[in-house]
Amino acid sequence: MLERKYLAHYIDAAFDTKYAETNYVRIGKNLEEYSEELNPDVEVTKNILGEQSVQHSGYEVQADVDPFYYDETDELSQKVMELANARATGDACRTTMVDVLLKPGALDGQPTVVWAYREDVVLIPNSVGGDTTGVQSPFTIYKAGNRVKGTWEMATKKFTVDE
Repeated sequence: MLERKYLAHYIDAAFDTKYAETNYVRIGKNLEEYSEELNPDVEVTKNILGEQSVQHSGYEVQADVDPFYYDETDELSQKVMELANARATGDACRTTMVDVLLKPGALDGQPTVVWAYREDVVLIPNSVGGDTTGVQSPFTIYKAGNRVKGTWEMATKKFTVDE
């Protein structure tokens, strides 16, 4: 069984959809769980003969990042709070995300990437506040397409599209 820490998710805190400048930040600190719900778009029908037909036309992928604690030293945290305070909509909430699978043991030495995919995402803050543990600004990530396979350089946090 592969430990969860080897599946990494990086959000571009620069929010530059032209990829001119990127500032990928790994999410996961203070998260007990992070799962992307694929939400497959499936329609199942039966005809009068009892035959079943299944139409699958894609996915509507989303993930909740909750709790997400505000940290003034973390660029992603600052950006999420900025979006929430501005009540930002549309392209202001658009950025990219890179999902990376690492080989076991890679976190201890020179990391080896098994695969990496970059995809456009829309990041929507859900609330600001929290309980006595600290200020929270949880958000939902909506995958927005343009998923491409590539290589990920752990040391520089740079993604390059495969040719």
